[in-house]
Amino acid sequence: MSQKKGQFVKKFSSFKEAEEEELKYYLNLTPEERLEIMQFLRETYFKLKGYGKDREGLRRVLRIVK
Repeated sequence: MSQKKGQFVKKFSSFKEAEEEELKYYLNLTPEERLEIMQFLRETYFKLKGYGKDREGLRRVLRIVK
């Protein structure tokens, strides 16, 4: 990710309240920030699974539909 963001802990009174706050957080991110998070999670998953470096970046798929 391009920017390091601080970690924080927030206490909620219910799971529903926590889910609503999480949704607000992600909806307030720019599309670029969401893609950065998705790519970070994807790369982390591949590292944990032991996949090679050839898996970096998004796959480019072309499908012709008639």
